[in-house]
Parts: sequence; structure tokens; C-alpha cells
Amino acid sequence: MLADLHIHSCLSPCASLEMSPRLIAATAAAKGIRLAALTDHNSARNTPAFAETCRTVGIQPLFGMEVTTVEECHVLTIFDKLEQAAAMEQWVAASQPREPLNLKFFSDQPVVDAEENILEMIDYYLGAATTHSIESVQRQTHKFDGIFIPSHINRAAFSVESQLGFLPPGTYDAIEVQPQVLKQYQRRYPHLPVITASDAHHPDQIGAAPIELPLSPPVTIDRLRTALATLALQKNADC
Repeated sequence: MLADLHIHSCLSPCASLEMSPRLIAATAAAKGIRLAALTDHNSARNTPAFAETCRTVGIQPLFGMEVTTVEECHVLTIFDKLEQAAAMEQWVAASQPREPLNLKFFSDQPVVDAEENILEMIDYYLGAATTHSIESVQRQTHKFDGIFIPSHINRAAFSVESQLGFLPPGTYDAIEVQPQVLKQYQRRYPHLPVITASDAHHPDQIGAAPIELPLSPPVTIDRLRTALATLALQKNADC
């Protein structure tokens, strides 16, 4: 099953306003993606629309966020149920500063329905760092039975390597890297699943760096966690 586990909608302040859940689902389906996670910055409010639109085009949806930790690292927190994503969002939102959204530098942050109607405009900057540490986000994600993945860990900004200089000890379900360093990081972390994803902010980026997972629908978090672990086992067997 071809998966893209890191996609932003129009709700993310740095994403194109074209990125409605409806467009994301249609574009992903056209590119052969069958498992997709919506992971907006510090919010899961567009996941209900994503759930509805994905199912109309035959994609299995996953629901999450890209949380900005107190260390200013981006980490993915992903669930298979809307209720879990909503509970995680409440926990994140309680620690989020309410900095006014500066429209000189960022776009609007609309919450939309499946038909692209605007339901709400978020007027504070969703990309700001929360007061939660990497460890606490990891712990809370697993408490809600989710998948925890540090984002693009080799990137020059908002990654564990850019902020801390290393990957701290932790219980990671996988780590995400940019495609050009995939094999390098597979060798560096032989016992961790290493994945790529699009981190799409614009329509043409959707499905740009998918991962092939040993899965078939329906996908649950437990089955996804097992599939990710299988990637690490296969990698070690090939070495």
C-alpha cells in the first residue's frame, strides 16, 4: 500500500489555500496513494472533512498533526480515529500561545468542510511552538494510541537535528527523513523504521515521496505500527 503520512491542508499557515481536504484526497488518489495522513501544524480541525473526502475516492485516511515542541522541533502525531486526533488537539491547544496571525508572512488558516465551505477562520498563528517537550508529545501520543514520528529529522530547520544536534532517546514508531538521505539514515538507525513523506504544502507536492507499506485495508494504528516495524526488519535482512 502506497502511503503519504505527512500532508498539510489550507489550515496550515505556510500551506497553499488551494490545499482543501477535497483537493488533497483527489490528488492523492490520482497519484496512487491509498493511505494518507492529514497533519496540519498544531491542529486537527480539518480532519473531519478529510475523512469524508478520502472515503469518496477510495483512500484510507489517518488523522493527526505536526506538533511544534518547546524545542521548536516538528513531530508527527497520527491516529486512526477522529476522536483521538481531537483529544490530542485539545491537549496541544491548551499549551499553544495565541500569537496573532501575521498575514504579511503567512496565509489565512481556514477550517473547511468536505465541500470547501469555510466554517471558521483561525486568527492566531498555528505554527508557534507549544510548551510541550518532544518526550511529552511522544508520551501523550502513545497514551491516545497514536503513532509518533519525528518529522524530517535531517532538515536545516524545525528538526531534531537542527535544534538539538542529535535524535534523543525515545520510543519512536518511525523517523521521517528527506528522500535524498533515506539510505544514509537507514544505516545510521538500523533498528528504527525510516520513512519518507511529501510534507506537502502545495498540490504538486502531494505524493512526492511516498512509502510502500506491507499493508492492505482496513488500516488500524496497530497494523500500521506493525508494518512500520516490518520495514526495519526487512532493512536489516537486506544488509
